[in-house]
Amino acid sequence: MEHLRFVSEMDEETFKKVMLTYGQDVWNYAYFLTGKRDLADDISQDVFLSVYRNIGSYRGESSLRTWLFAITRNISRNIKRNAFFRRVILMEWIEGENTATSAETEAMDAYVSNEIWQVVLQLPVKFREVLILDAKYEMTAPEIADLLGISVGTVKSRLSRARKKVSAIWEGLIHETV
Repeated sequence: MEHLRFVSEMDEETFKKVMLTYGQDVWNYAYFLTGKRDLADDISQDVFLSVYRNIGSYRGESSLRTWLFAITRNISRNIKRNAFFRRVILMEWIEGENTATSAETEAMDAYVSNEIWQVVLQLPVKFREVLILDAKYEMTAPEIADLLGISVGTVKSRLSRARKKVSAIWEGLIHETV
C-alpha cells in the first residue's frame, strides 16, 4: 500500500483496503488518546475521510500506518481542545478479547486485561501514548519519535517512565488486594 504516495485520488477499492487494513488500529489509537468509544468512532471516521480527500498529500516519508496515526493524533488533539470535551469526561470499561477455553479462565483473563488497561489509562497522555505505540503497535523508537515530533531520546525516556509508573500503580493494586 506504500504505492499510495504516487496517487492523487483514491479509488473505492483501495480506500476499502486501507480501511480494512488499518481501521481497527486507528480506532484503538483514537480510543487510547481520548478514553471514549464514541469519540474514537468519530475520530476514525474523520481520519478516513481526511485520507480519502487528501491522499495526494501523502509523501511516503513515513509508512502509511504512521501517517494515519499522525492524522489520528492531530484530530484527537483538536477534539480534546474543545471546551465540551474538557468539561465532560466519560470513561467506559475496556473489554478484553475472549481467547480462553474455560469460563473461569475467560473471566480471569478479562478481569486482568481490564485491570491492566485501567492502569494504562491512568497515565498522562504523553506516557500512555508512547507505551501504546510501543507495546500494542510495535513501532520503533524512531517511528514513534517521527509520529510525535519528539526526539528518540525523549521517546526512550517516556517509555521508561511510563513502564515505571505502570509497575508502581500495579504493585499498589496488588498490595491493596492482599
